[in-house]
Amino acid sequence: MVDGNINVNATTGETGTILLSTEITPAENNEVNLESDDFLIPVDSYEVKIESGIDFTENYMSMNELFMDGHGEMMTMTSNIYSASANITAQNTLANFQQLATIENSRSDTFTNYFGKSLSLQKTSITNIREVLAEIDRQTENNSAIIYVTAYSEELQLVLYTPGNTPIVKTIPDVKREELIELVLQLRFYITKPEERYTQKYLLPAQKLYDRLIAPLSTEIEAANVNTLLFSMDEGLRTLPVAALHDGKEFLVEKYSLSLIPSISLMDSNYRTLEDTRVLAMGASEFIGKIPLPAVPVELETISQKLWKGKKFLNQEFTYNNLLAQRQNYPYPIIHLATHAEFRAGKANKSYIQLWGDEQLRLDQMRELGWNQPPVELLVLSACRTAFGDKNAELGFAGLAVAAGVKSALASVWYVSDEGTLGLMTEFYVHLNKSKIKSEALRQAQLAMLRGEVVIVEGQLKGSGSYGSVLLPSALRKFENKNLSHPYYWAGFTMVGSPW
Repeated sequence: MVDGNINVNATTGETGTILLSTEITPAENNEVNLESDDFLIPVDSYEVKIESGIDFTENYMSMNELFMDGHGEMMTMTSNIYSASANITAQNTLANFQQLATIENSRSDTFTNYFGKSLSLQKTSITNIREVLAEIDRQTENNSAIIYVTAYSEELQLVLYTPGNTPIVKTIPDVKREELIELVLQLRFYITKPEERYTQKYLLPAQKLYDRLIAPLSTEIEAANVNTLLFSMDEGLRTLPVAALHDGKEFLVEKYSLSLIPSISLMDSNYRTLEDTRVLAMGASEFIGKIPLPAVPVELETISQKLWKGKKFLNQEFTYNNLLAQRQNYPYPIIHLATHAEFRAGKANKSYIQLWGDEQLRLDQMRELGWNQPPVELLVLSACRTAFGDKNAELGFAGLAVAAGVKSALASVWYVSDEGTLGLMTEFYVHLNKSKIKSEALRQAQLAMLRGEVVIVEGQLKGSGSYGSVLLPSALRKFENKNLSHPYYWAGFTMVGSPW
C-alpha cells in the first residue's frame, strides 16, 4: 500500500475520502505491520477538513496509537482486529472507526438540537475511550463494553466496542425498523398492563428483541469477559427496558449490569466511589391534580436515616429555592427526588419534575442548579414516566444525566406502583453501599426482586438486605401479601449516563 486515499463511499456509504499515509509499504500478502505502518485514522469530521483543504493530520490518530492498551504497551493481536484465522484488512478497520465516529457525531448533534445548546462534556471521545475503559477496569475490576444500535428501514446495525479491540460492526439484514419498534411496544405492553401482571406473555417479544439486538454480538461480548454493557440507542429504542431482554433461559440483567448513554462525548466517565457520602432526599406525597404517593415519607426516612446518611425534606419543604440552597450549603454527591416526573412530547421545557404545589422544575432549567460544580455523582428520580413512541420524550429521558449536569441518573421509563418503587429503592441503596459501581447496585436490586427476595408480608416490606423490614404506610397496608418479582416492578428502572 502506498500513500493515497480510500473511497469512503465504498466502505461507509458516506461521501468523501480518507487519507492514508505509510512510510513503509506492507508485505505483499497485505498483512498490516502494526508496529511499523502508520495508518492515519479519522476521528473527526473528515469531510469538512478535506473539502476546505486544511491540514488535518493532527485530528487523526495513528494505527500504533489505536492499538495501545492504555499503558503504552502494544495490544496482543488475537482479537477481532487481526488474527491468523481472520483476513480483516486495514480498510475494514478504518471503515469501522469511521462508522463509530459518524454515529457519535450524529447522536451528539441529536441531543444538542433537542436541548437547544451543546452539552458536550469533552471528557471522553473515541480517541481515549480505550484508556477510560482500562482505567475503570483497574479501579473497579469491572470490564465494560459499548453497544451502538441503529435501526434503518430495512436493516439493523450494531456496533460493539470492547476494551482492547477496535469497533466490531455487524449489519443484520431483514430486521425492519417498523417491526423492531412494534416488538418494543409489545414488550412494554405485556410488562405494564395490569391484567398481564401475573403472566409471562412478555417473554416472546423479550426473546425476539434479544435475538436481534444481543445475540449477533454475544460471542464477542463473552470473549471480552464483559461485566457491564452501555447502550447508545437509536430513535424509538431509547426507552426499551433492556434489563428484560431474554435469551430463553435468563434475563439480560442476570448476566450484565446495564446503562443507557446518549453518546460517549456526552458522558462523564470519571470514577469516584460513593462510600461514606451523604444523600439529599426530597419529595412530595400530596399533589394538585396528580395521584398521591403515600410511600414517599417512608421512602425518604428509610433512605436518608436508616440506609444512608443525609437530610430529608418533605412536601412544603420541597421547593426550588430549598433544593438550590441545600446543595449550595453542602455538596451532596447523591440527590434523591421522590415525586412525579414526566418526560413529555415536544421540547425540553415540556418535561418536568414536580415540586411542591404547582411549582415544577423543567428539564431545560436543571443546569441552572449548578449540579455539575461540584458534580453530583447520582440523581435518583423514583416516580417518573416517559411518553412512549415520541422521539423528544425519549431524548429527555436518555439525556437526563447530561441535562441535569450529573454523572449518572436512575429513573424509570414507566410509572411503578408505590410499593414496587419502595421495594426497588430500598434494595438499591442497600447494594449501593456494597457495589463499586452504580449500575451493579441497580442490577443486584433488580435481581433481588426478580428472585422473589423482596416481598410484602402482613403490611411490611421485606427484602434481601440486613435492614429488616419496612412498615408500609396505612394507605398501602391493604397489600398484606404481595410478590414483586414481575418485570413491571423492576425492569423499567434504568441507569442513565455513566454506569460507574
